[in-house]
Formats: sequence, C-alpha cells, structure tokens
Amino acid sequence: MKISELPGDESSGLTCRTYVIQNESHTLGNALKCLIDRYEDVQFCGYTLPHPAESKIHFRIQTHETPALEVLKRGLHDLQKLCNHTLNLFEKEVKEFNKT
Repeated sequence: MKISELPGDESSGLTCRTYVIQNESHTLGNALKCLIDRYEDVQFCGYTLPHPAESKIHFRIQTHETPALEVLKRGLHDLQKLCNHTLNLFEKEVKEFNKT
C-alpha cells in the first residue's frame, strides 16, 4: 500500500493531515473511516475519491492532540486485526458446516 501526504497541510500541525492512499477505493476508505471515527481523540475523519477514473482516495484525519499519522497507523492495524478475526471466524464456521 502506497501512502503519501497531500501537500498543503504543513501549516495545520501534526494533528490535521490528508493522506493519499494509492490503488484503493470505497472498500478501504469506508471501513477505515468507520473505525477511526470511533477513536476518542478524533475530531474529524473522512475520505473522498478525487475522480472515479483514478484509483486513489484522499483520507483526512483531524485530532485534538494525537498526531494524525499515529491515528492512521492505529486504524490500519485495527482494521487488519478485525479482518483477520472475521476470516478466522468464517473459516471455523465453514469447517463446522462441512462436518454436518
């Protein structure tokens, strides 16, 4: 996954950033937004697709004190854990179903 920072955020401090995530769409954007939006220190979290023909999202995070990059990393880590848990649970249930 290639992530870069959108230029122009330098003056807003470390707690307010927009990241460009290449080769992603609503699938990652919505799931990540829903997770990060629930964090206590987050003021705003949202994403946009700049253009339907482009395969990238602009992901915006604003926090009270925590650096936005830390929040993004935490969100990606938590989403990975959630996906792994879901996959493990699904595989367990498929095995149980196939036994019957």
